[in-house]
Amino acid sequence: MLTLTASKARQGFADVLEAARKEPVVIQRQKRDVAVVMSMDEYQRLVHLNVAEFQRFSDSVAAKAKDAGLTEDLLQELLNDEG
Repeated sequence: MLTLTASKARQGFADVLEAARKEPVVIQRQKRDVAVVMSMDEYQRLVHLNVAEFQRFSDSVAAKAKDAGLTEDLLQELLNDEG
Protein backbone atom coordinates (compact mmCIF):
# COMPACT_ATOMS: atom_id res chain seq x y z
CA MET A 1 0.00 0.00 0.00
CA LEU A 2 1.37 3.38 -0.99
CA THR A 3 1.83 5.92 1.81
CA LEU A 4 2.35 9.64 1.18
CA THR A 5 2.60 12.74 3.29
CA ALA A 6 -0.26 15.19 2.94
CA SER A 7 2.12 17.65 1.26
CA LYS A 8 3.22 15.15 -1.38
CA ALA A 9 -0.36 14.03 -1.94
CA ARG A 10 -1.42 17.63 -2.47
CA GLN A 11 1.43 18.30 -4.89
CA GLY A 12 0.75 15.16 -6.91
CA PHE A 13 -2.99 14.73 -6.54
CA ALA A 14 -3.42 13.39 -10.08
CA ASP A 15 -0.80 10.73 -9.31
CA VAL A 16 -2.61 9.86 -6.07
CA LEU A 17 -5.84 9.33 -7.99
CA GLU A 18 -4.08 7.15 -10.54
CA ALA A 19 -2.37 5.07 -7.82
CA ALA A 20 -5.69 4.64 -5.99
CA ARG A 21 -7.09 2.86 -9.04
CA LYS A 22 -4.63 0.04 -8.28
CA GLU A 23 -4.47 0.08 -4.47
CA PRO A 24 -5.51 2.21 -1.50
CA VAL A 25 -3.25 5.19 -0.80
CA VAL A 26 -2.62 6.20 2.82
CA ILE A 27 -2.18 9.90 3.53
CA GLN A 28 -0.13 10.90 6.56
CA ARG A 29 0.06 14.15 8.46
CA GLN A 30 2.77 14.54 11.11
CA LYS A 31 3.64 10.83 10.73
CA ARG A 32 0.07 9.72 11.54
CA ASP A 33 -2.27 8.00 9.10
CA VAL A 34 -5.17 10.41 8.59
CA ALA A 35 -6.91 9.32 5.39
CA VAL A 36 -7.15 6.69 2.71
CA VAL A 37 -7.86 7.31 -0.96
CA MET A 38 -9.30 4.29 -2.76
CA SER A 39 -10.98 3.47 -6.01
CA MET A 40 -14.75 3.70 -6.28
CA ASP A 41 -14.84 -0.04 -7.04
CA GLU A 42 -13.04 -0.82 -3.78
CA TYR A 43 -15.29 1.55 -1.85
CA GLN A 44 -18.43 -0.09 -3.29
CA ARG A 45 -17.04 -3.55 -2.47
CA LEU A 46 -16.50 -2.54 1.16
CA VAL A 47 -19.92 -0.93 1.47
CA HIS A 48 -21.64 -4.02 0.11
CA LEU A 49 -19.52 -6.26 2.32
CA ASN A 50 -20.65 -4.30 5.39
CA VAL A 51 -24.30 -4.47 4.32
CA ALA A 52 -24.05 -8.22 3.77
CA GLU A 53 -22.36 -8.72 7.15
CA PHE A 54 -25.05 -6.67 8.90
CA GLN A 55 -27.76 -8.73 7.18
CA ARG A 56 -26.12 -11.98 8.38
CA PHE A 57 -25.94 -10.58 11.92
CA SER A 58 -29.59 -9.48 11.81
CA ASP A 59 -30.70 -12.88 10.52
CA SER A 60 -28.78 -14.59 13.32
CA VAL A 61 -30.37 -12.39 16.00
CA ALA A 62 -33.83 -12.94 14.50
CA ALA A 63 -33.36 -16.72 14.51
CA LYS A 64 -32.27 -16.68 18.16
CA ALA A 65 -35.23 -14.47 19.10
CA LYS A 66 -37.63 -16.79 17.30
CA ASP A 67 -36.11 -19.83 19.03
CA ALA A 68 -36.61 -18.02 22.35
CA GLY A 69 -40.31 -17.56 21.60
CA LEU A 70 -40.38 -13.97 20.38
CA THR A 71 -43.22 -13.36 17.94
CA GLU A 72 -44.07 -10.25 15.94
CA ASP A 73 -47.07 -9.61 18.21
CA LEU A 74 -44.95 -9.89 21.36
CA LEU A 75 -42.29 -7.65 19.87
CA GLN A 76 -44.91 -5.03 19.01
CA GLU A 77 -46.28 -5.27 22.53
CA LEU A 78 -42.80 -4.76 23.99
CA LEU A 79 -42.15 -1.79 21.70
CA ASN A 80 -45.45 -0.17 22.67
CA ASP A 81 -44.82 -0.66 26.39
CA GLU A 82 -44.21 2.72 28.00
CA GLY A 83 -42.72 1.52 31.20
